[in-house]
Amino acid sequence: MKEKVEDALNEVREILRMDGGDVELVDVTEDGVVKVRLIGACGHCPFATYTLKTRVEKMVKDKVPEVKSVEMA
Repeated sequence: MKEKVEDALNEVREILRMDGGDVELVDVTEDGVVKVRLIGACGHCPFATYTLKTRVEKMVKDKVPEVKSVEMA
């Protein structure tokens, strides 16, 4: 599942990099929780939580249905 998550994150990265940010995969638990770190401009943005849930989590869950949630590490 980790490879599928990484592939999904690669698609999200294209969007985040347009604004000077990025996302780093930290862990994928056996129960389907993905832990990530927002870096660059996204790491300090006041909308980081919004971006995490509306962009990152949505795209990862669309591409990898077995993912239950995406959380900040």
